[in-house]
Amino acid sequence: MKLLYFAWLKTKTGVSEETVSPPSEVKTVAELLVWLKQRGPGYEDALADIDALRIAVNQEYADFTDPVAPGDEVALFPPVTGG
Repeated sequence: MKLLYFAWLKTKTGVSEETVSPPSEVKTVAELLVWLKQRGPGYEDALADIDALRIAVNQEYADFTDPVAPGDEVALFPPVTGG
């Protein structure tokens, strides 16, 4: 699974992208976020307020209940505002 981090998520995790292999029980976006939080203080800080996150799975906006799979690309970013 390829993860992409944008804006302050990139700053707090210290990476802009990475390839990970979550355990097989990680089947949803929410479960992925819980697993990621356990990877260290930077991840825990970046993912502390999941209401302040937007997620895309394979370049489509996703909800926390949406499925994730090993070959997916998952992007994590702050809410986007227009103007």
